[in-house]
This record gives sequence, C-alpha cells and structure tokens, in this order.
Amino acid sequence: MTIEMPILVRNIPIGIDQDDTHLIDAVAKRLRVETRAIRTYSVVRRSLDARRQDDIHFSYQVELELDESPNQQKQRLARLRTPNALWFEPPAEAVVEFGHAPLQQRPIVVGFGPGGMFAALRLAQYGYKPLVLERGREVKQRHRDIMQRFYREGDFDPTSNLLYGEGGAGTYSDGKLYTRVNDPLCRYVLVSLYQHGADPDILIDTRPHIGSDRLPTICSRIRKKIKSLGGDIRFESQVDDIQVKDGRLDAVHLTDPERKTDGEWLHVGPLILAIGHSARDTIRMLHQRGVQLDPKPFQIGVRIEHPQSSVDRWQYGSAANQQRLAPAEYHLVAKNAAGDQGDVFSFCMCPGGVILPTNEAPGLIATNGASRSQRSGQFANCGLVMTVNPQDLGLDSSENLVLACMDYLQRWERLAFESTGGTYRVPAQRATDYMTNTLSDGKLETSYPLGGQWAHIKGLIPDSVALAISRAIPILDQKLPGFAGGDTLITAPETRASSPVRINRDKITRQAVDIDNLYPVGEGAGYAGGIVSAAVDGIKSADCIISHYAPPP
Repeated sequence: MTIEMPILVRNIPIGIDQDDTHLIDAVAKRLRVETRAIRTYSVVRRSLDARRQDDIHFSYQVELELDESPNQQKQRLARLRTPNALWFEPPAEAVVEFGHAPLQQRPIVVGFGPGGMFAALRLAQYGYKPLVLERGREVKQRHRDIMQRFYREGDFDPTSNLLYGEGGAGTYSDGKLYTRVNDPLCRYVLVSLYQHGADPDILIDTRPHIGSDRLPTICSRIRKKIKSLGGDIRFESQVDDIQVKDGRLDAVHLTDPERKTDGEWLHVGPLILAIGHSARDTIRMLHQRGVQLDPKPFQIGVRIEHPQSSVDRWQYGSAANQQRLAPAEYHLVAKNAAGDQGDVFSFCMCPGGVILPTNEAPGLIATNGASRSQRSGQFANCGLVMTVNPQDLGLDSSENLVLACMDYLQRWERLAFESTGGTYRVPAQRATDYMTNTLSDGKLETSYPLGGQWAHIKGLIPDSVALAISRAIPILDQKLPGFAGGDTLITAPETRASSPVRINRDKITRQAVDIDNLYPVGEGAGYAGGIVSAAVDGIKSADCIISHYAPPP
C-alpha cells in the first residue's frame, strides 16, 4: 500500500558538517511544528549547493504528513505563505491500454543498450515476450574480452568491446542518470534500476550515477528479469540486412558470427531498432535499403584530464577534504570560443574516473569517460567539445551527407590510431604545450587503460576545432585557475558525444517514415543523449506497440 504524504517541503539546507538526523528538525522548524507532529516523511530530492565556498551545504526536498487532518494541514500551509512548503498531490501513474490488432510475430528488439533493454523490459512486463537480438556478448564474457584481450594484450575484438554487448555503451559509461528530459517515465527508469541493484540514492540525488563497476551486474539482472517474463535474448546476433515488402519491414538477416553459414533470415513483427550511436555499419546498410536518414548536428573535440585533487580544490576550497563531500565535478562553457559556430563546453564530466577507448572497429581511437561507483580514482576527465553542423563542413555529399559525416569522424579516429603507431595508446599533450604547439616530453600519466603517447593534438582534430579549443582553454582557466596548468592533459579525439544521424520516424506512430513495423529509438536513431533519455525513448515505442497490438495468448 502506498502511503500518501501530501506536504512537500523544499530547499531545506543541511550543513556538510551535519548528518541527516538534523533534517527532520529543520523540516519541523520550517513548518512551525514540533518534531513529533511529523507522522511520516520521505526524502525525495537531495542536491549539493557549492556556489559559495563559504556556505557549502546540501539542499533537501521532503514529502511528509503531519499528525493533523487534511484540512488542518492545508490551513497551516496557507498561514505559512511560502513557496517552499505546499500541498502536493502526485500525478497518477499512466497505464498503457492494450491494443486489439493481432500480433502475428513476437516483438523484436535489436540492440541491448539502454534503449533496447528498457523497451524489452517494458514489453516483457506487459506480457509480450520480446526477442532481443544483440550483436555483442553477454556481459561476463564481454568483460573478459575487454580486460584481458584488449587492455592487456592489445587485441581489439569488433564483436565484444566497450560499445557492443550486453548493456551497450551504457554498461561502461559510468551510469550517469542526469537528464534534461522532463517525463514521468524518467522515474520509472530510476526505480527499475534501483529494483535491479542500483543504490537507492539514485532516487533522490539531483545528479545520480551508478558506476561502471556496478552496471554490469544490473544489466545481467534486467536480462534475467526479461527472460523470467517469457522474453529471450540472443547474443552474437547481428542484424546485417533487412527486407521491406510493400512498405513494411518483413524480415531481418542475422549474420553467423562463426562465418560457417550464410546466416539466417528471420520474419518479424514490430521491431524496435536500438542500435546505439556507433553502429556505423548498420546505418550504412539502412541507407542502402532506403531507410530515410537525415544528418544532424554533432559534437567533436578532445577529452581533458586533471588530478581530482585540483577539481576538489577549485569547487570546495578549504572544505575539499570534508568527508561528506563527494569528489567534485564541474560544468563549464566557453562562450563563443568557436566563433560563429558557438560555444565550447564540457561534456560527460567524470570525477575520480578514467578515459576509455570507444572505438567500434579496429584501427581507430576515440575517447570517452567513466567513473566507478565511489569515484575514487586520482584523475578527473571530461569531454571538451563544440557542436558542428554537417552543412558547414564542406563535405562531398554526392553520396549522402550522413555517410559523409561518419567518414569525416572516422578519418580523425584513424589518424589518431596511426599517430601512436597502431598501438591503441591514446594521443596526449599537456595543455601548456598544446597552447604553444610544443610536443610534450617526460613521464606521461593518464587513466587511459592502454597508456598514452605524446602527440601534437592540433594535428589530430579539425583546424576549426583546434582553434576553438585554443580559445576555450584560457577562458576556462579564468573560471577555474589551474585548468590550463602543467598537470592538465589533453587527449583526442572525442567523437562519440552524439551521433550525426537521425532515422526519420512518424511523431505519432513512432515508426520509420515509409516503413511500417520499424521503430527506431535511442541515441543511434538521433532521439536521445544518455542512458535515461534513451531508456525513455525505448519505453515510449514499446508502449506504442502495446497500445496497438493485443498481447500474445
């Protein structure tokens, strides 16, 4: 039974030297009641306010019920006349109504990243027994492939890596759950993650994250839940072709990972396409088969790394070593550093984290970041990127501008690989040397698991991006003195912040334009930008299927 707590109290400050036992007293004081008058309460939001280093504190939102009648509680709030204490009635949870059209084939979900995983979970919970097709491997085997074959031996596996496999790129992306998407389904995603093993703090923190060390277990638990509800997951099952008949997706072709046969054709019903932002081979296949694709703006830049102790000092000042403060993060913008193309800004900041290789094919280097649950590493990193409009690149679009954008990004990734002698070490340069066009020397310390190699970073990114980064670094150094210091490391390239493609879909049916039965979702389709937003996008397409088709018997 749900306990209704109709009063919402906001912006309750609690000092960093106080524990949460002070919270209920502070709430009572705000409402001008005795502490014992609070019948029950629940923390619904917690954030850290570090805007002033002399007044760093936590801010809480609390739902509660007083030991009074509803009318007495409402009258009390009316007398207080404060926007920080109000009568709160949470909206009823939306329920998806079953459709009536017969379901000839079970729903299929292609890709088991956040978008595909939550689409499959939703379908399974409603009794639709989805079949998931994932090109990579189950998370335990995937983990061994990455840690042993790639990190220790330098042997990259294009079928099992940091992008492909159970959980998709999200499994090793730190599990940042912050999103600008304002949708009730965001709560559903957080609760589902908590139910499958995430820390309950994700339900109240304003910038929640899970940690790359805990995500693999959570992904496997969600997979087991889907299977317990009648769903199936087939790993090492890459969709490498599709067949469209009379404007409707009819079948998909699965490659044979052992290459012992020609693979198999599988006739399909409704199919959710959640391929992720780096399945470039799948995008090329879809283009060849006439699926409508549009180019869209994307980000490109570098990944910059600092000692975490420096970031703590910038943000917290003399309170940097206070036990209750988590490793600090930052969110920065260098206004107009890219000239007519806009700002340079930080992206995917990872306190206490590592820089990771995020290439989907051999012979490439691309960077991303992640943190473990405790964020206890000695380094912090973030992407430092600018937004690029495909039409401004002067690319040869005689074939297709989407494909030209993918070729453009891949060219820089291949150049980075070649610059380090084909070793998968990451190209690196000290920020001070980047500004003076000097090749760095001496000991190179980085969190990148395959190590780094000194390089001229400006030669590994487009000239316009290199110039924008050169303008941005001094601006950001003024905001955080030391940001451009000698212990600041720049690595490159950062090319996976977003996809340059959008797979066009109908706004109402969410099916691909001119192709029924095909539901493109998530980052790879150009409709999301993170774990939660991709999950929500997948759920919404699953709901469209549920509301159209009757569940199987």
